[in-house]
Amino acid sequence: MGRALLAALLFGAAIPLAKHLLGAIGPVTLAGLLYLGGALVTAPAALRAPRGHPASAPARRRDSRMLAAAVVFGGIAGPVLMLLGLRNAGAAEVSLLLPLEMVFTALLGAALFRDHLGRWGLAGVAAGLAANLVVAGGGGLPRAAAAALVAAACLCWALDNHWTARIETMRPAASTFWKCAAAGAFNLLIGLLLDPAFPALSAVPIALACGALAYGVSVSLYVSAAREIGATRAQALFAASPLAGVAIAIAWLGEPFAQRFVPAAALLVISLWCIGRSRHSHAHAHEEEMHEHEHRHDDGQHEHEHPGQPGSLRHSHAHCHARVAHAHPHWPDVHHRHAHGARRQDAD
Repeated sequence: MGRALLAALLFGAAIPLAKHLLGAIGPVTLAGLLYLGGALVTAPAALRAPRGHPASAPARRRDSRMLAAAVVFGGIAGPVLMLLGLRNAGAAEVSLLLPLEMVFTALLGAALFRDHLGRWGLAGVAAGLAANLVVAGGGGLPRAAAAALVAAACLCWALDNHWTARIETMRPAASTFWKCAAAGAFNLLIGLLLDPAFPALSAVPIALACGALAYGVSVSLYVSAAREIGATRAQALFAASPLAGVAIAIAWLGEPFAQRFVPAAALLVISLWCIGRSRHSHAHAHEEEMHEHEHRHDDGQHEHEHPGQPGSLRHSHAHCHARVAHAHPHWPDVHHRHAHGARRQDAD
């Protein structure tokens, strides 16, 4: 969970900086530069040869389709929509609207991706939604169109979250690199075509550095967390990002402090606390399965051995799980995306 929280702080801090950069760079061009910065910082780890056996062709094709969808929605559409909304709104208001991504991720997870939350998890989602209603209903955005653009960006990122969390044959750094590289190049090209005037040279390295932290390091940390605890829970922890964004927007950009920020921030804290209390445990069966994904041998799920290799080493190769039925606390990771019927036993 620490990785998801660190990812949230890095991303939240980038919102006020992006607001500052919009004075010198157009929103589409800025989206391209931010994602290219993410590609630069993740390239060394992404291009390093992976350990273990190569992935099979069907697994690669499946993951390639999910990565392509994540690029279109999360890498191209999402940041452009967010920056268009940010251009017409304050950084603090936009920061406090970003937890809509958590709400959409939870709703999509429950409806489409077998992401069970339980009572505390649902309470956390409800508190996060209430925080956004406080901000949007308080007249924080000068135009409703800005709020709609940010909401649309959050929906795009919610879809991206679930697709990316289900990519099994690529390391988080690799999937982040390819998404950032493809989306960054596309948005930069479109931005320069729409606005032929190249942005101020002094702003380019700042945008690249901001993207390196907010879309490179942050997204890699988030993807790694989402694969282990599920996209919905990881996104609920990622909802801490507005707290950093609001604080920096007020202290650095000099944006006014609105009274509605207090109840909104309190609701976000309650949301995180509820998600942290969520515990999920019930009897379930794992059918015999052959698959491949990044794993380690000290996680209680992978009992095959590699002589001379420590159990903590993360690697990827095809492996087989024998059928087993047991009960233990678990997250909706790659081994626990099962349905939850009427006989479910929840521990939260």
